[in-house]
Amino acid sequence: MSIPTPHNNAKKGDIAKTVLMPGDPLRAKFLADTYLTDVVQYNAVRGMYGFTGTYNGKRVSVQGHGMGIPSIGIYTYELYNFYDVESIIRIGSAGAIDESLHIGDIIIGMGACTNSNYESQYNLPGRFAPIADFGLVKKAVEAAEELGYKYKVGNIYSSDTFYDDAQALKEWQKMGVLGVEMEAAALYMNAARAHKKALTICTISDCPFTGELTTAEERQFKFTQMMEVALTLIEE
Repeated sequence: MSIPTPHNNAKKGDIAKTVLMPGDPLRAKFLADTYLTDVVQYNAVRGMYGFTGTYNGKRVSVQGHGMGIPSIGIYTYELYNFYDVESIIRIGSAGAIDESLHIGDIIIGMGACTNSNYESQYNLPGRFAPIADFGLVKKAVEAAEELGYKYKVGNIYSSDTFYDDAQALKEWQKMGVLGVEMEAAALYMNAARAHKKALTICTISDCPFTGELTTAEERQFKFTQMMEVALTLIEE
C-alpha cells in the first residue's frame, strides 16, 4: 500500500522507530509539548494527532490511537507495516479489577485477555495468547523501580465493551487479571504478526468495585508517571 494512508498524513521517514500511543490524541499532544524537543506534527487526519520529536537525544514519535480494538488495530498495523516502526508502547487508562490497585497506580501489561474476535483473521488452529515483548517489560519494570512509582505486572483484559457488567469483571478477577482496558490485545497481535515489539502501560483511572473515578482533564494531563516510564523505552 502506498503512503500516506487514509488515516495518516505522514510520509516515509516522518515517524520514529519507537512510537508512544495514548488513546486520546490530546494526551499525545500534551506529551509532545511537555517532554519532547524539536517537535514536528506529522498527522492530523480525523483529529488523530501524531508528532515526532527528540527526548534525551533520541528520536521518538507519539500518536493517538483512538478507542477500542478496531481503532488501534488500524493505526498500529499501518505503523508496523507501512512506516517501519519497530516498537509501539501504548500508554493508556484502565479500570482496576485487582482491588489492591487505586487511582494513579501503573499496570505493566505482560499479557492481554480479550473477548474480541480480532484473532479470527489469522485462521489459527487454536486460540492465540497475546503477550508483550519481554525486553520492553523488563525495561519498564526497571524504570518504574528506579523512579519509585507504584506498579504491578501481569494480565490485563481488553474488552470490546466499555460498560462491562461488574459481575463479568469479577470473573476475570478470579483469574488474577489486574485491569480492564480496550486495546492491548490487538496491539500485541499486530506486533506478533509483524514480528515487531509492543507493550501496554496503563494508569488506573477508575475502580468499578469502589466507585473511584477520574475526570477527562485528569486523564489528559495528570497521568505522567506512565509517560515517564515509557520514555525510558525509546530505542535508537
